[in-house]
Amino acid sequence: MDSSKVVENIYLLVSVTLISVLQNAFFALKVEKECNNARTSAFERVSCANRNCMDAYPTFLAVMWCAGLCLSQAPAAFAGTIYLVVRQKYFIGYMGQTSQSTPGYLFGKRVLLFLSLMCLVGIFNFLLARHYGSDYKEYVETITSAASALLLIP
Repeated sequence: MDSSKVVENIYLLVSVTLISVLQNAFFALKVEKECNNARTSAFERVSCANRNCMDAYPTFLAVMWCAGLCLSQAPAAFAGTIYLVVRQKYFIGYMGQTSQSTPGYLFGKRVLLFLSLMCLVGIFNFLLARHYGSDYKEYVETITSAASALLLIP
């Protein structure tokens, strides 16, 4: 397979992954800044928010890449971008009062659920195509592209 064809199939996922790495660096800098100020309640909140974000990070990467490779790159990358925005909102909200972080947390769970469903549908479609010769990928891609816009509804 031509390498440009491979990159064409994953460049959006790679872009979202690199943005998430930059976001992790931003979070680490915030923790370092609060650590240098002294061990205050602000440090505890920032540190806890960073830990919570890092706990969900491997799950996010796994389901985003699985959804993008098994089903469709564009909706998976869009959902990944929404997840990063929500994660930023969660982190900033946690730096204030922890109750401000709840909407970001709940919305992030919804995005992860959407990506997980995309993974399952992509795997199911692969199994249908392999064992029964029925490939519904075009239909499913259309549905997931439309459904990804529903992620914007609060």
